[in-house]
Amino acid sequence: MFFNLTLKTLITAATLVATVTVADANPSSWRYEWPDTDFDKTTVPDWTEIMSGGPGKDGIPALDNPDFRSIASAREINDREPVISVEIDGAVARAYPIRYLTWHEIVNDVINGVPVAVTFCPLCNSGITFDRRIGGRTLTFGVTGKLRNSDMVMFDRETESWWQQALGQGIVGDMTGRELKQLPTWMESWADFKARNPDGVVMVEPDFNRSYGANPYRNYDSSRTPFLYRGEQPPHGIPSLERVIRVGDRAWRMTRLRAEGEVTEAGFTLNWHAGQASALDTASIAKGRDVGTIRVRDAQGRDVAHDVLFAFAFHAFWPEGKWMLAR
Repeated sequence: MFFNLTLKTLITAATLVATVTVADANPSSWRYEWPDTDFDKTTVPDWTEIMSGGPGKDGIPALDNPDFRSIASAREINDREPVISVEIDGAVARAYPIRYLTWHEIVNDVINGVPVAVTFCPLCNSGITFDRRIGGRTLTFGVTGKLRNSDMVMFDRETESWWQQALGQGIVGDMTGRELKQLPTWMESWADFKARNPDGVVMVEPDFNRSYGANPYRNYDSSRTPFLYRGEQPPHGIPSLERVIRVGDRAWRMTRLRAEGEVTEAGFTLNWHAGQASALDTASIAKGRDVGTIRVRDAQGRDVAHDVLFAFAFHAFWPEGKWMLAR
């Protein structure tokens, strides 16, 4: 949420923000900015769970209906950089580079008639694509500037309801309790996307003054403490910022997938292969250490909706979730 800051500065800022936020964590202090949000409807048990990430409403500008271009013309993207790949039947495959999503977090788009929200929360490493249709309506999403368990809280512009990105669930307002459909998309290297989709397209660089390609959260995923997180640590001695692969309420450790290469369990086959840079390591995304790419398929070989997020976030939102530990 804070831009162009070192990790040490982030932690210092987090302490200051947390001190102010706990005192102000209640609807009475938010109503001026959110006059159309119904705070009487919520699934949040304690308002102190919701904290400011720094920017206010739309301080991180979501993108709507971006332009695309051929992969051959996108020379500024390094082969190791991560992209979110969206492949919908009947449509040309689209790549949404993390170099842009790091600074915008949400892209509202329409692919072959399907309205989608491509989302990325850097603090949780959570990259999820949702179908924006719900209850006969098509929603358009923005960034509240709020965090819960370090995860982005989104809002829809139609009802001003708040949504938890990691869950795809409405947590405040008229849409409380509603759940968005997650689509089977995944994060992979730009090289992998190009090799599989020679006729694919990639999102054009947004027209904002941002340091695209830079990582404002330098060294974040090698730190011991998540930013603005006060919840329990993961069980089994798993480091808070270790990546895990979530399918439903199950989680596989990335370290296990990396060691074994392929795991078939609970009706799913998970594959790991090298080549994708971490977007949360070095100052340049392209130079981040290799964290690899995960694909998840069912018994029929179809891609399955999943997420690759940090262990602390899985434990926070799925406290009763099942950890798929090595046997």
